[in-house]
Amino acid sequence: MSTLIVVGFDDQFKAEEVRLKLHKMQQDYLIDLEDAVVAVKNDQGKVVLHQAVNLTAAGAMSGGFWGSLIGLMFMNPLLGLAVGATAGAVSGALTDVGIDDNFMKELAATLKPGSSALFVLVRKMTPDKVLEELAGSGGKVLKSSLTHEVEAKLQAALSAPSA
Repeated sequence: MSTLIVVGFDDQFKAEEVRLKLHKMQQDYLIDLEDAVVAVKNDQGKVVLHQAVNLTAAGAMSGGFWGSLIGLMFMNPLLGLAVGATAGAVSGALTDVGIDDNFMKELAATLKPGSSALFVLVRKMTPDKVLEELAGSGGKVLKSSLTHEVEAKLQAALSAPSA
């Protein structure tokens, strides 16, 4: 079962910076992320979600490949490519994996303009090393499914002075 953690930042770019740190830690096998999304509330108050994976583009590429393959069998690969890419893009746009977009938009709408939030679904992690890497990142835990004790440790690490 995955753990949800949402951290808010006063800066528009800090959440993306922390997400990059998490991806680096994932490459080092310190954390296993299921999903990591950055929500930014711009100065006009509009919320924009920055997903880690663009499902529309991935669906279009996959659909285009399969469409052209099927199109080759019926002697019209260009039509197959076009139909497959369109169908793949539509199915990718309608697919939602990981954290619910509506939940993220509703929570991000409560942020002040010019700030950001990082939404993370964690499968597993090495807590002491991850907290050490995140120390001094700033931010405030807005929501989590962590125990109170672990959430307090995370908040202490985020609030610690940077080295």
